[in-house]
Formats: sequence, structure tokens, C-alpha cells
Amino acid sequence: MPAERHASCSCGQLSLTALGEPMRVSVCHCRACQRRTGSVFGVQARFPEAAVTVRGQGREYRRGSDDGHRITQCFCPVCGTTVCYRNDSLPGMVGVPVGGFADPAFPPPVVSVYGERRHLWVKLPEGIVDHE
Repeated sequence: MPAERHASCSCGQLSLTALGEPMRVSVCHCRACQRRTGSVFGVQARFPEAAVTVRGQGREYRRGSDDGHRITQCFCPVCGTTVCYRNDSLPGMVGVPVGGFADPAFPPPVVSVYGERRHLWVKLPEGIVDHE
């Protein structure tokens, strides 16, 4: 039986279930992820759209990415937490912020992107593939 993982917003009104292992877990240092998270980077897991079930009422925010693609974020209208997003350049995939799972055993990131925007004091885990 595939792993079943649950992520939710801060207030619990918007949640999702993801079945199976993530296709990829990555760290993103782009300015948009920095602003979305309020941190210096975002960490997200990609799942096939068919493996993700969203529950609750979400609102969408559509924005451009640092590389010119369109991103649609689904967030909770009550607490504002982003629970998932879709990138037009990755059809059929859903990105989920790893913090939404609140699971310290969640698989670690294997890729780091937009490294040229990484804050100088941020150190990456050993063995992670760093795409500048």
C-alpha cells in the first residue's frame, strides 16, 4: 500500500492527502518562494496530480515565476497558508510545501534551485544537487 501523507494549512480548514512517494523534493531560493514562505527559501515536494486530493475551501493566486512560467498557488482564505501549487511548465504535477506535512521524517530535498539567489549564510545538505 502506498504511503499516505497529510498536509494542511495552519487552521486546518484546507488540507490535502498525497499518496505515494514524492517525485522530487527540492529547495527553491527564488524571490517568489522567499516572499511566499516569509523565509529565505521554500521546500516543496512534487506529486502526480492524480495522487493528490484537496479538501476544504481554497483561494487561488496566480503569479509569474522567476523563469517566466505561471504558478497558481492554492491557499487558505482563513489563515493564508499555501497548501499546494501548480506550475504551468509541469502539467499533471502538484507542488506541496513540505512544512504543511509537519513531518520530521519527510524525505529530504535532493535538488536546490535558483542558488544564485540563496542567502550567503544558507548552507545546503551534503550531496544535494545545486542548480544555480
